[in-house]
Amino acid sequence: MTTEERILERLESIEAELKEQRVARLERGEMFHDMNPLMKSGFKILLKELGSVEAGFQLEDLFVLIKRFLRNIGNLAYALEQLENIIELWHTMEPLAKSMVHTGIRSLGELEQRGVFRTYAAMMDVRAKVAAHYGPDDIAAMGDSFVALIGLLKKMSDPKMLELLDKLTDLPAGLDLTKAEPVGPLGMVKALGDPDLKRGIGVALELAKGLGKLSEAAPR
Repeated sequence: MTTEERILERLESIEAELKEQRVARLERGEMFHDMNPLMKSGFKILLKELGSVEAGFQLEDLFVLIKRFLRNIGNLAYALEQLENIIELWHTMEPLAKSMVHTGIRSLGELEQRGVFRTYAAMMDVRAKVAAHYGPDDIAAMGDSFVALIGLLKKMSDPKMLELLDKLTDLPAGLDLTKAEPVGPLGMVKALGDPDLKRGIGVALELAKGLGKLSEAAPR
């Protein structure tokens, strides 16, 4: 290749580069021309917004904020570390928390099906009725009686006592008072032959013995 050919090749290369630069410059000019209205509008909006905060903004405050930020970098790092620990703990406990929520909802549903909440609502209604008829002083005066009644209920929890009370409550249902007739002395003697009457007299005697013990325990 001769010197002239090399020079021509170099000139063509330079011309191609200049052409590319010209095209790029034209594109930048077109982009700047298109964005110029937007930039002007944005600059005006920025000036307007800065003007609205000019009264409450001081450059010294910005410097104070920067200095405080730099002084508390250690505290910020510690806070971020603790936040990471809290997030990690939450990720660890999240499955357990979801399981507890599901279990709680299921338990509440079972209680609702068993009527526990309705019972509590009825109890609240009873308390409201009691409060409507009796004041706090009356309730306080009846406190000792409530305690005594609770003691009686505890005694009634004995299986023998429950069995006796169950039989006593069933007794009126088996009686036919329409068959009751006046009985004289002879009739009473004749009735003593009835086995049920004999057993009833025996029960009455046992109860009488118990009532006698009550009189011995009573203060004189």
